[in-house]
Amino acid sequence: MKNFGIIISVFLMQLFYAQNVYLTKVEKTNDNTDKFLYKINEEITDAQYLGEVEIQGFSKDDALTFSLIHKKAKEIGANTFVLKPFENIDGSLQEFNPSNYKLSLYYLPKEKLSPQSGKLYLFASSGKQQKININKKDYNLLPRSYIILDTEPGEVYTISTKKLLGSTIKVQPKTGESNQYFQVSALKVKSDESGVGGLNVKSGDIIRLEKSFADFLSVIYKSQPVL
Repeated sequence: MKNFGIIISVFLMQLFYAQNVYLTKVEKTNDNTDKFLYKINEEITDAQYLGEVEIQGFSKDDALTFSLIHKKAKEIGANTFVLKPFENIDGSLQEFNPSNYKLSLYYLPKEKLSPQSGKLYLFASSGKQQKININKKDYNLLPRSYIILDTEPGEVYTISTKKLLGSTIKVQPKTGESNQYFQVSALKVKSDESGVGGLNVKSGDIIRLEKSFADFLSVIYKSQPVL
């Protein structure tokens, strides 16, 4: 009887934390080999609408969630996406709900992508508030939030978690260089087999992120003002 109760408890936990990713609409397909899946602005008129994916249920494993979304997007040849907010009865847009949201999927030629501006993105994972120091200035990152910092080419940025046995890295942006993305986390971020949607470099609890995955986090995490 005791074992039966354990089985029921496990089943209920799996049901509660279950997450599904559905390709809910396919307008057309595109044949391309692009591995990336970048966020774009809805105002970009050159993007070809392909379909829609819906995420139902919450998961703390953001890398796995993105991997599932990426797989669905590639089934129809999408390489870019836009968050599609749900509408209220009066036509107003609902606030983002991490347990249920939709992404519109597009194809956009690489040469049409907006140039990056050399900014530094810092994401905090699920869990506790994270304290980080950048060039001797402290920042408190709330769980599932991120900040964006402007950088100057040639300047060295020292990023530290300020923990015992924590991590410290140095970043030196170059002129014309792409944005750089890092996640502060005590958790291990896994990548999928394709190498998309996970970590590129790990230095203790500061993780360098691939742009596609970082773009996804910037949609499901909250932007935190830099004070």
